[in-house]
Amino acid sequence: MPGEDLQTKLRSPGVMLQLAVLLKFESAEGARSIQVFTSIVNAHGGVLESPINVVVNQKITLENPKTGLSADCRVVRADRHNKEAFAVAFEFEKPSTQFWPISFPFEDCIEDRAAEEK
Repeated sequence: MPGEDLQTKLRSPGVMLQLAVLLKFESAEGARSIQVFTSIVNAHGGVLESPINVVVNQKITLENPKTGLSADCRVVRADRHNKEAFAVAFEFEKPSTQFWPISFPFEDCIEDRAAEEK
């Protein structure tokens, strides 16, 4: 499963969720936008599969086409998953329990921590 090795690097417990999202980023060719699928998500970010390699610390934006929500992120790790895709671990700039269409059982403590960090 993509991201299994990366799950140990996540900041909070991950939930397996395959969700189509738009990955937006800048490349040598200019602004790009491609549909990708998540494999693991949490309130801090997650792991997705991308046919295009991105680099650690690269700024990306994810957009949930069903809700219209978008989130600025940074790549924290990118490994070749297979010959067609890279497993990309990403982190939201600000933790978000609202971006994913699920309820996290621990979301109150995440939101409390985010408020304390301000």
